[in-house]
Amino acid sequence: ILSVFIAGLMVGRTPEYLGKKIQATEMKLVTLYILAMPATLLAFAAASVLIPSALNSLNNTGPHGLSEILYAFASGSNNNGSAFAGLTASTWWYDVTIGLAMLIGRFFLIIPVLAIAGSMARKGTTPVTTASFPTHKPLFVGLVIGIVLIVGGLTFFPALALGPVVEQLSI
Repeated sequence: ILSVFIAGLMVGRTPEYLGKKIQATEMKLVTLYILAMPATLLAFAAASVLIPSALNSLNNTGPHGLSEILYAFASGSNNNGSAFAGLTASTWWYDVTIGLAMLIGRFFLIIPVLAIAGSMARKGTTPVTTASFPTHKPLFVGLVIGIVLIVGGLTFFPALALGPVVEQLSI
């Protein structure tokens, strides 16, 4: 939906997806969806770096320690909740925060998606015209890939630059 919206902005037309107009309500929900997981991950990682008891759970300091913390919360909010071996994640702080990251990353993302689906289902369809942006062509696939890379890069590059990249450059 974000790709369709950006394509619509680039050509100066009202964005449409599957014959339904993308409006401000859907874009607010898409933004909430896109920002929920990274905001959770980065907020808990930042708090873990600032809390002394959470830092005591690290066997490694510096960039590798930050990488361990980032991985623990990224894995919790996106996957299965694993952690690097250098992080003692079986403490009260990490049990609660990684559990909350799992809850937000898995279940709170469902809410905006269902709201988008409900909003789109209530709308009537508009006929396809020559001004409609086709979503079944290679141009759209390239746009989606570009949007995913740009949003992912802007979201995680600063944290990656402080952790794994610095660690690799210091070797």
